[in-house]
Amino acid sequence: MIDRISIIGAKLLVKNWGTLSNVTLDYRHKSGTVQRLEREVYDHGSAAAMLLHDPERDTVLLVRQFRLPPLLNGDAPDLLEVCAGLLDGEAPAIAAAREALEETGHEPKGVRHVCDIYACPGSLTEKVSLFIGAYDQGTLRHAGGGLEHEGEEIELVELDFPEALAMIRDGRIVDAKTIILLQHLALQRA
Repeated sequence: MIDRISIIGAKLLVKNWGTLSNVTLDYRHKSGTVQRLEREVYDHGSAAAMLLHDPERDTVLLVRQFRLPPLLNGDAPDLLEVCAGLLDGEAPAIAAAREALEETGHEPKGVRHVCDIYACPGSLTEKVSLFIGAYDQGTLRHAGGGLEHEGEEIELVELDFPEALAMIRDGRIVDAKTIILLQHLALQRA
C-alpha cells in the first residue's frame, strides 16, 4: 500500500446492500511516531453521475427522489440531484448513460467526462465519475421515473440553468455531485 500505513486487519460488521467494516491500521506520522487507528468504512461500490443539459434551451434535467440519510439528519428527504447510480460492473460512462435513461427517459448524446470525486472520503470507499451529456426532444426514449423494483419513485424536474445555479445558493440543491456538475457547467460557459 503506502509506506506510512500498515493495515493490521479488518473486521466485518455488516454485509447487506453494502459492507461496513472496522479497519485497524498503523499510521506513521511525519515525526516517525506510529499511531494505531480504527476506522469504520462503508463500501457499496463506485458510481457514476450525469448532468443532462439542453444547450439550445439552456435547461438542465434533474431528478427528485427520497433519500433516507438527510431525513435521519433532520433535513428534507426529497433531494434534487443529477442522475446517478452504481457501476454494476460497467465502465463509468456506460453506467452514467444507463442511469440517465432509466431515471429521465433520455438517451444522452455528446457525453463528456468532467472528473472523479470522493464525496465523503472519511468513511466511504465510493468514487463517483461525473459526466455531462446533452438532451433534447430527440433523445427522449420513454417517460423515465426510475426502476420500481429498486424502490425508485423519481420526479423529473427541468429547470432553466440560471435557476438551478440560484438553487445552490439558496440551499434548495445540496447534493455534492449535483453542485459540482452545475458549477462545472457554469465555469465552462464563463
